[in-house]
Amino acid sequence: MASNGKVITCRAAVAYGPGQPLVVEQVQVDPPQKMEVRIKILFTSICHTDLSAWKGESEAQRAYPRILGHEASGVVESVGEGVIDMKEGDHVVPIFNGECGDCIYCKSSKKTNLCGKFRVNPFKSVMNSDGKVRFRNKDGIPIYHFLNTSTFSDYTVVDYACLVKVDPHAPLDKMTLISCGVSTGLGAAWNTADVQTGETVAVFGLGAVGLAVVEGARSRGASKIIGVDINPEKRIKGEAIGITDFINPKEIDVPVHEGWGMAIVLGIHPTPTLLSLHPMELFDGRRIVASVFGDFKGKSQLPLFAKQCMAGVVKLDEFITHRLPFEKINEAFQLLIDGKSLRCLLHL
Repeated sequence: MASNGKVITCRAAVAYGPGQPLVVEQVQVDPPQKMEVRIKILFTSICHTDLSAWKGESEAQRAYPRILGHEASGVVESVGEGVIDMKEGDHVVPIFNGECGDCIYCKSSKKTNLCGKFRVNPFKSVMNSDGKVRFRNKDGIPIYHFLNTSTFSDYTVVDYACLVKVDPHAPLDKMTLISCGVSTGLGAAWNTADVQTGETVAVFGLGAVGLAVVEGARSRGASKIIGVDINPEKRIKGEAIGITDFINPKEIDVPVHEGWGMAIVLGIHPTPTLLSLHPMELFDGRRIVASVFGDFKGKSQLPLFAKQCMAGVVKLDEFITHRLPFEKINEAFQLLIDGKSLRCLLHL
């Protein structure tokens, strides 16, 4: 491409502080350095993590202007030195939880997808290779990165380990969903819980991630899928995707389940709230585990998952509830905050 090796001037939605609307403005995006890739973002979507992670930072970190966003799909514009598994024009999905393939974590036979170099880190704001940024505003002031991806921009630069090549025939708008929410929820059902035919699953919170758990449980043949949410309107969408029962905790005063079972914790939690748990409660056969990115290893396992989505094993259409142009990104955030959308797809 004619832009190879050059600085690109383009649009981005810049966050200047918590509670402030994003500012869509012109930014400059540097060429990729060694083992980096610059991509043209075609679609990006809104996730609660883009704001909740910001709230957990220090005051000094909040002062940095940043380009948020971590669910997206696009096309490779150029590659840096050393990148051999991608080329210009490849269809790709950025991932916030990278996979270098070389560290002891990536090579371990144990069940972990937390790469030693590129695992999810909400506080990381620079590139791995040189500790610098690839974004600047029109005045030359650095703009910092977010979750290894920074997808709220026409162009972004990511490390090679945080980018997955997908089938060129895959619909890129839908592929946006597998870069975070759907993979996280469905993977929790497939990989972490390993749901089997006839089992019962309860899902607390029927947002996009929760409903992705529902979809994963449905596709595995769970006999009962209980959706739990304080918003009664979530029942309709839940039933469309696969819940068999709905419970509003505000309307009952007894435990949903007593006895054995596995509880899986998903998502980034911005507050220091602790779990209240007596050790003896575990002696009934209960287990508590956490799942990051649905226990998927991004670069090695997501291409197959994308093909499964293309084949109809997973229903992605139900998760896209709104579509808006990129300029209306603040409206998209409000839809999510108001509980009116699962995923609002932004067209760049």
